[in-house]
Amino acid sequence: MQRLIVVVDTQADFMHADGALAVNGAEALIAPMRAWLAALNPAETAGVLFTFDTHVADHYIGSAEAEQFPIHCIRGTPGWQNVLDAHAVPAGIPTYRLEKGVFDMWAEPDVVIEAIASGTAISRDAFFAGLASAGVAQVTVIGVAADYCVRWAIDGLVARGFAVDVPPPLTRGIARQIAQVLAEDFAGATVRLATVDEA
Repeated sequence: MQRLIVVVDTQADFMHADGALAVNGAEALIAPMRAWLAALNPAETAGVLFTFDTHVADHYIGSAEAEQFPIHCIRGTPGWQNVLDAHAVPAGIPTYRLEKGVFDMWAEPDVVIEAIASGTAISRDAFFAGLASAGVAQVTVIGVAADYCVRWAIDGLVARGFAVDVPPPLTRGIARQIAQVLAEDFAGATVRLATVDEA
């Protein structure tokens, strides 16, 4: 059975220690994430979706997010760039990208998912409905931050009927780590902590 991989916001502003909104400990995840993605089995992987937190300076000021965090991930800047190379994913595994302007990748109605190889775009909701129709029922989520964008990604996946695995060594949180997030926010849901070998 194939599964989808969702890689949440592995962008320089979050992942590097000198980033605009550095997540503590995230820089140490970069090498393990690269190795894990490079080792994915095409026969078992329906695709890898990279999400990008994406802001425009003029719009960020005055937003709800600006009340909590300094400006970060301005589209087109070095801090917005992904520290992981989608082209390092094994051949035969489709790769995709999604840009979002808020924590929750499900909140904005007009979000599209773009195939990295072809540039072809499809609506987010049609993409996930197509996966479900094709029998993909499992999603593994990695990335940052565990208690913000990762948490919202998981929430939307569960709401759409997917079972979710999260390997703690491949995610970091700001105030809460992923084990605490799952215990407090997803008790009884189809979400589990997984080892890197299981994920």
